[in-house]
Amino acid sequence: MTEPHEGEAADGWAVSVPAGYRTGPWEVVSPIASGNWGSVYAARRALDGKLGSRTAGPPPDEVALKFVVTNALGPYRSRQWRELARREADFSQNAAHDRLIKVLETLVVTDEDRPDLDGAVVLVMERATGSLQERLDTATDSEPLVDADRVITQICEGLAHLHAEGWVHGDLKPANVLLMPDGSVRLADFGLVSRVDGTHGYAPPLGSPDYLPPERWKEGIGEHGIPVRPTADVWALGVTAHQILTGGSLPFPGATAGARAAAVQEYASGRAPLRLHPALDTTGRDFVTRCLARDHASRSPASADRLLALARESSLTPGPRRRTRPGRLAVSVVLAAAVLAVAGTTGGWWWFAGRHTGNVGEAGPTALITVFNVEAPCRKQTERLSTCSMGLALNPREEYKSGNVSVHRIWHGDVLEADCVLYEGERVADETGVGSTRWYRVKVAEEPSGHAWFPAVRTRHEPASLPTCASDVKQGAGTP
Repeated sequence: MTEPHEGEAADGWAVSVPAGYRTGPWEVVSPIASGNWGSVYAARRALDGKLGSRTAGPPPDEVALKFVVTNALGPYRSRQWRELARREADFSQNAAHDRLIKVLETLVVTDEDRPDLDGAVVLVMERATGSLQERLDTATDSEPLVDADRVITQICEGLAHLHAEGWVHGDLKPANVLLMPDGSVRLADFGLVSRVDGTHGYAPPLGSPDYLPPERWKEGIGEHGIPVRPTADVWALGVTAHQILTGGSLPFPGATAGARAAAVQEYASGRAPLRLHPALDTTGRDFVTRCLARDHASRSPASADRLLALARESSLTPGPRRRTRPGRLAVSVVLAAAVLAVAGTTGGWWWFAGRHTGNVGEAGPTALITVFNVEAPCRKQTERLSTCSMGLALNPREEYKSGNVSVHRIWHGDVLEADCVLYEGERVADETGVGSTRWYRVKVAEEPSGHAWFPAVRTRHEPASLPTCASDVKQGAGTP
């Protein structure tokens, strides 16, 4: 699912619902996220709202409403969306487990004045604080998430329950793993859930490419859909666990989903080995490797309950990297140097997300700064699109334009190593007119001087302990 940037409307979503819209006892407050066939909105209970008979316990004041599309253009699409809505609603009526998102009630919109909403199925769900994907979007590459072991274990608990009850989730991925206020994990989004009959169930020809097992690309579509097995969830678990343990890195290389799918097929055919992220330790590597066995038969021994036992019995995170303080995702200097080797083209406005300081080498204190792109679409891209890149300046005291831009490009999530800060450089403004004259000198191997300059426009966190750059800064130079 995608998330709106703060203040954005939900136009263009699968289901666009305005703030204040009333359905049943609930009133829409703001958009949360959207997928291909449904959109989720924050909602509150109206003062005169009465909950349905399914709701047990004290009535909640805040919930999440998932509007599932049922009137897509074209008869085939409409039938497909209605089937997805029916699947999720039927499953949710009977699903009850601590690792599955709770559905309080199911509604159907009746609104002749809004034909785009008329007939939409609405799932009233307990409200989460965010998704695993959101945590990965702000993670530091190569480092496991805080509480990675617990998160993976609880995902396994949810899958083990589903499989024991005879279900295949069918669309496991970080966006469908929700985080609750108490920090626990819930699996969500059951539009592709399938009941296993014998060895497999059937699902529509849909899914998220980065999380589909190799055999899924070769399965034929029959009368009931595409065959799906519990081992498909195990593959998706392996991809997800790899991301959790490496700060968001996918296990197969490629700049696009298509390229990564081709890499999966190369691996599945035996033409390429499985090359996992070097940050994985022996236990984490073993767990992911079991999940990412080449085919269904090889993957079958790695059942969800066995993987759950493995996750409970041993730590999947490397000891030296384990953290106890949320939000302090450290990055190695080696990683920073590797990030600085990536190339690309043109611009956008950026924030810094997080800060990491320390003494590196003999050059004095430095700070590792994670780049954050204000533009929401660029934060969602896994490919390094030229339209989402930005150039560093060669001279912070000259106008920031063509001719004063380094050959090195940066993207959302890149890590830059800064060694000093300049406070009186050329003013750079963001799209709202807010500007800054502060610049950070960062290491860039491609420049003869070994440095370039990053504007501190819309800085979230001021890096600590950086010295002030010398006042006689010259092009690409300047020493603290």
